[in-house]
Amino acid sequence: MLWQYAPVVFWIAVIFYLSSDMGSMSQTSRFIRPLVEFLFPAAPEQTLIIYHSYIRKAAHFTEYAVLAFFAVRALSISATVRLHKWRYILPLLLVTGIAAIDEFHQSFEISRTGSIQDVMLDISGGVVMITMLFLLKLPNIEHR
Repeated sequence: MLWQYAPVVFWIAVIFYLSSDMGSMSQTSRFIRPLVEFLFPAAPEQTLIIYHSYIRKAAHFTEYAVLAFFAVRALSISATVRLHKWRYILPLLLVTGIAAIDEFHQSFEISRTGSIQDVMLDISGGVVMITMLFLLKLPNIEHR
């Protein structure tokens, strides 16, 4: 059924939304900056900027790990044997494609920059999640 792919499609939409100006450093500083200042009240300005950058990089890794999870899950419960068979490879291709498209899109946004390093970070988030799922072979997402 197509409903199993809804989380994948929804998460791709979230990624593309965050790829817009809404995900720029100036926008995310509205909520990340107060949190970092609260946690590190004596930190110098440059340190706060570095922490903000680390949080943003962690978000790259995490959002693509989530995408990989949703994709593996959808393919693992697929009634189509062929799709189920490729449940670890197709999500890697999806993560790679979305990461590349996302960064390409950002290269056209005035408030954003496209970066091959971010593509690699995105892919690494997906690879880590796919590897974890492969090694754990969680029974609740395996084909029945």
